[in-house]
Amino acid sequence: MRRRTLTLSALTLLAAPAVQAFPDRVITMATGFAPGGSTDIAARLLADRLAEHLGPQTRLVVENRPGASGMVASDWLRRQAPDGYTIMLVESSSHAIAPSALVGGTRYDPLRDFSHLGVIGLAPLVLVVNKDFPAKDAAGVVATLRAAPPDTYTYATSGVGSIPHLACEMLALDLGTRFVHVPYRSGGQMLTAIFQGEGQFGIAVLASAAQQIRDDMVRGIAVTGERRFPSFPDLPTLAESGVAGYDLTTWNILLGPPGMPAEIQATLNRGLNAALAEAGLRERLLTAGVEAWDRPNSPQDARAFLAREVEKFRGIVQRTGVRLET
Repeated sequence: MRRRTLTLSALTLLAAPAVQAFPDRVITMATGFAPGGSTDIAARLLADRLAEHLGPQTRLVVENRPGASGMVASDWLRRQAPDGYTIMLVESSSHAIAPSALVGGTRYDPLRDFSHLGVIGLAPLVLVVNKDFPAKDAAGVVATLRAAPPDTYTYATSGVGSIPHLACEMLALDLGTRFVHVPYRSGGQMLTAIFQGEGQFGIAVLASAAQQIRDDMVRGIAVTGERRFPSFPDLPTLAESGVAGYDLTTWNILLGPPGMPAEIQATLNRGLNAALAEAGLRERLLTAGVEAWDRPNSPQDARAFLAREVEKFRGIVQRTGVRLET
């Protein structure tokens, strides 16, 4: 028994320096989407500043692992070593919508199968229309969509079961009508379709649509959150524009594989919160369509946030009847 105790003690001492030295090599921050999308943009903005706060020897690289709205990368993440050198920036599609909408469910549980490191920020969506849409302001667009016979208007999305799909189906239910859905493979294709008139409107993640709105390729009409977005203060909310109670926002959260030691979680969490406290990063995220998180943000807070979002999106999926098949 004494020999076993000494052996366990020795192993503990040998393991301790690895935790204390963290990080001492490159950290990979994965995303489940292609370069240029809203999640990728947020990851790249965050990576540089997070590395700075983790120490002068630290370097973060962003690795894109697109596929199935982030589900492929999420399943990959949960099988990585919990040593802190592989983390992932995820959003609602893979960790709140898919677990409820996917027929048969996901291979992973968003709460059980990951270490929750911290919330990055909130990202509202925006109702956009083709430049030739008959109504010009938010109230007019809402009134036009509400008054038209079912299936008059066509909306584009980034895919079946995506958050733009859920958002448009929510809007149809709230307006008491029905629209024709035309799914595309990405947010970029969705916005191009609206610009070209293949879809008359859509609800896009603001981070993806911001530049197209600024370039006047599509018209931004209203945001989907409970308040106006600071970088687009002239866009009203849908609730202000005649859709009472409409409130739908996506988000980014930083996760690691399950079983990550508490000390490593704490190190990453401290670095994340220090980065998010920087005015420069907050401004860059805001310009990209992400409002940096400014509420309590421990690993426990992040897990509690995700638990609430999973439950909220379960209700939205049930209400809209949206289902996702792989």
